[in-house]
Amino acid sequence: MEEEIEKCAQMLREGKVILYPTDTVWGIGCDATNDEAIERIYNIKQRQESKSMIILLDRMERIPYYISRVPLIAWDLMEHIDRPTTCIYPQARNLSSKAMAADHSIAIRIVRNSFCRKLIKAIDRPLVSTSANLSGQPAAATFHEISPEIIKQMDYVVPEKYAVSTDYKPSRIIRFMDDYNFVVVRE
Repeated sequence: MEEEIEKCAQMLREGKVILYPTDTVWGIGCDATNDEAIERIYNIKQRQESKSMIILLDRMERIPYYISRVPLIAWDLMEHIDRPTTCIYPQARNLSSKAMAADHSIAIRIVRNSFCRKLIKAIDRPLVSTSANLSGQPAAATFHEISPEIIKQMDYVVPEKYAVSTDYKPSRIIRFMDDYNFVVVRE
């Protein structure tokens, strides 16, 4: 796995776009600080840039570097999450503006997938993660569901053997409203 991690990390540092397994569905990803790579993902997915991207981090302690002020409830909630959950935080920073929503919020998920965690640690930056499908089509849960049209546009495809999810469905999404409140956007 270490050779594969280093190969992917080098490509991401070079601004490349990869297809990789996450703790939920297969994702299209790049360095979340790279404007050009993120723009390329929007083009591949035929997705409007007004729709923000999810970013992945390897551990909770990294969140304050990318969020101006982490809501107080976030720390307690993160310790009790029992399944992949994406949290929408206000006031993102240190990321490409192309990854953020118009209101400067950002969706972040702490991944449990070993491959993803090691890759994020290797590049020392968050990864963009968006489902491996054209905009408006169902997310590809397994590698075999990914359209050849998507695969041929990737700079690199991580071997399927690194896909170890048992869930294969998009993450729950919550949005923090203030220090003490949140709403469930997608269960």
